[in-house]
Amino acid sequence: MRISWRLLEIGPLAPSPRGAHAACCIDDKFIVIHGGIGVHGSRLGDTWLLDLSDGLQSGSWRRMGDTGPLPSARSGHTLTWIGDRRMVLFGGRGSEYEVLSDVWLFDIGDHLLQWKEQKYDLSSILGELPSPRAGHSATFLFGGKILVYGGEDKERRRRDDFWILDIPALLQFESGNRKMAKRMWKKLRIDGQSPNCRSFHGACVDTSGYCVYLFGGMVDALLHPAESLGLRFDGQLYQVELVLHL
Repeated sequence: MRISWRLLEIGPLAPSPRGAHAACCIDDKFIVIHGGIGVHGSRLGDTWLLDLSDGLQSGSWRRMGDTGPLPSARSGHTLTWIGDRRMVLFGGRGSEYEVLSDVWLFDIGDHLLQWKEQKYDLSSILGELPSPRAGHSATFLFGGKILVYGGEDKERRRRDDFWILDIPALLQFESGNRKMAKRMWKKLRIDGQSPNCRSFHGACVDTSGYCVYLFGGMVDALLHPAESLGLRFDGQLYQVELVLHL
C-alpha cells in the first residue's frame, strides 16, 4: 500500500488560514468548511464551498454570502454530511468562549447555499438534551443517525457521553412537523469499556455504518478556555459498535 499527498491547485480565491474549523465532504464533488479560529485568535463565521468536480485534479473555492440566517462565529464544532447535498452543524465555542448547542441544517442544492437553524421548544422535548459543547465528534451512522460523543464545556471539562441525533426526525421537524422534536435526541446507554472523558479527538465510521473508531484527544485537563499549556493527550483507539435492539 502506498500513500501519496499532493497540493491541489485552487486558484487565487481561498479561505483565510485557520484551525479548529468544521469541514465535511459531499460525495466526491465538494468540501464545505465553516468557522474556526483565525490567525489573530478570533472566531470566524464564514462558510466556504470547494468545488472538486474537475476530476479531483484541482478545485475552486466559493464563499457563501453573509445574508440570511447564519450560524454565529465559532470553533470546535462539527459539520456532518447526511446525504444528498445537506449537512448538519452542531455546537462549538463562540467568540466569548461560550459553548453552544444549536443545530443548523445546511443545503447546497442547485448551488443555492442556505443555512437554517432548527429551533425547537424545549418544553416539547421528553428527557435529556445534550449539553452545550465544543471539541466533540459527530459521525453519520446507518439508519440516518448522527452519533455525537464527548467534547468539553465552557470550563473545558471533558465529557464522555454518547448521543444520537435522529436525522429523519430532524428533517420532518424542519418540514413543519413540530411533534418530531421529542424524537430528535436520545442519550445512549454504554455497555463494555467506555472511552474516558475527552475532547478534540478523531472519529470515523466504517462502511457498515455500525462501527465508529475513536482515537486520541485531550483528556483530564482543567484550564481556562483561552489557555493551551498543560494539556494531556490520549493515544488509545476505541471501537464503538451500534447495537440495534429489535
